[in-house]
Amino acid sequence: MALSKERTYVGFGFGAIQSGLFLYEAYHSGKFKRLVVAEVIPEVISGIRNSGGAATINIAHKDHIEKARIDGLEIKNPNNNEDRLSLIDAIADAEEIGTAVPSVDFYATDLPGSIHRIIAAGLLKKLKNNGPRAVIYTAENNNHAAEILESKVLSLMNSQEKKNIKSKVQFLNTVIGKMSQVITKSNDIKNRDLSPITSNLMRAFLVESFNKILISKIKFKATFERGINVFIEKDNLIPFEEAKLFGHNATHALIGYLGLVKGAKYIADVQDFPGIIPFARSAFFEESGKSLIRKYDGLDELFTEEGYRSYVNDLLERMVNPYLMDSIDRVTRDVERKLGWNDRFIGTIRLCFSQGINPRRFAFGTTAALLSMGDTPLDNFSAKLEKLKLIWKNSSASTHDAEMVIDQLSTSMNDFSKWKNASYNDPNLIF
Repeated sequence: MALSKERTYVGFGFGAIQSGLFLYEAYHSGKFKRLVVAEVIPEVISGIRNSGGAATINIAHKDHIEKARIDGLEIKNPNNNEDRLSLIDAIADAEEIGTAVPSVDFYATDLPGSIHRIIAAGLLKKLKNNGPRAVIYTAENNNHAAEILESKVLSLMNSQEKKNIKSKVQFLNTVIGKMSQVITKSNDIKNRDLSPITSNLMRAFLVESFNKILISKIKFKATFERGINVFIEKDNLIPFEEAKLFGHNATHALIGYLGLVKGAKYIADVQDFPGIIPFARSAFFEESGKSLIRKYDGLDELFTEEGYRSYVNDLLERMVNPYLMDSIDRVTRDVERKLGWNDRFIGTIRLCFSQGINPRRFAFGTTAALLSMGDTPLDNFSAKLEKLKLIWKNSSASTHDAEMVIDQLSTSMNDFSKWKNASYNDPNLIF
C-alpha cells in the first residue's frame, strides 16, 4: 500500500503502541500522505532510515502471528535542530497528532526538543499559516494526560494565542485496552518467530489485534472527520478509564503476581495451574466489576452485569493468548508503582470499599505483589506494610483510609499464609 490522500499524521515516541496502533491504523486507512514520528533512540532512528522508512510489526491474533509492514515513515530526532524544525512544520500541516511516550513526565523538559515546545511551535505555525484543525491523542496511561499536555503547551502562549488554539485544536484522552510489548533480546525474537522492526535493528514490536480504542468526544463547532476512523468517541472517558485500570490492569497484575508465586514464565502458562484463572475471573467480576456497575449504573452497556461479564470473558481470553506470550517479568515489574495509592491494586481496593464490596481477592493479589518486594521473609509482613506507607507518603491518602487498606491487607496475609501451607494449590479452596 502506498501513502496517498492529503492528511499528515505526527507521532511522538516510536514504540509498540505508536507503531502498532496509531501509525498502523493511519497507514492502512489510506487517508494519509505523510506519517512523521519523533524518536530519540539513535539505533531506532538509523534503523528506520536505513530501511527506507519501512517498519514491520507483529500482530497477535487468536491463532497466529501476523507480520504487518508500514511504509513511508519519516523518523525525526527532536534533539537535532534540522529534524526539530521539520517536526514543527509537520505539526503545522497535521490533522492528527499522537503522543505515546513512557509517561506524562516526558511531556515537558528544559530541552529545546521537549514535546510541549515542539507541539506549541507547530500549533503557532498552524495558526500563522491557517493550517488545518487538528486533534492530539494522548496515549500515556494517565486519566488526565490530555489536560496535562494541553496545559504544558498553552503555558508557552499568550492569552490570544491560547484562545485561537482552543478553537482549532483539541487534546484528547484515550483508553487503550490494546496489550503490547517490545522485545529486545535476539533469542526471544528468534524463538518466538517474530520479525524485528527492520532487518538491521534487533528490536521487535508485538501488539494484539484488538483495536477498539476509546477517545474523548471531539467537539469542534464544525464536523471534524478523523483519518484514523477505528476509534470510538465517548463524552466522558473517566468511567472507562476506571474500568481499564481497576478491571483490566488490576486483574492482569493479579494474575501476574500469583503466576510469579507459582513460578510461571508467561501469563499464558498460568492456565496450567488449577484455580488461578477462575480466581482472577471472580476478582474481576465480583469485586471490581460489581463496584463499577454500582458506581456507573445506567451510563453505558459496559456497566451492566451482562456487559461487564462479556468484558471480563473477552479480556481473560486475550490475556492468556499464547501468541501474545506476555511475560510474568513484564507484568510484575515496577511493583512500587503498581502499589501506589491511586494505581491498580490499592485503587481497586478503595473502589470496592466505596461501593460496599469486600475486595478480598484483590487484597490477596496485592499481598502477593507486596511480598515480591525485596528479600524480607514471609513472616515479617509488618516491614512490608511500613514500606507500603512510604510509597503512599506523597499521595492524597488520609490516615483513616490508609488504615482501612492496611487492615484489609493484614487479613489477606492470613489467607496468603493458608495458601502457602496448602503448597500454593487452587486459591479458591481457601476462599
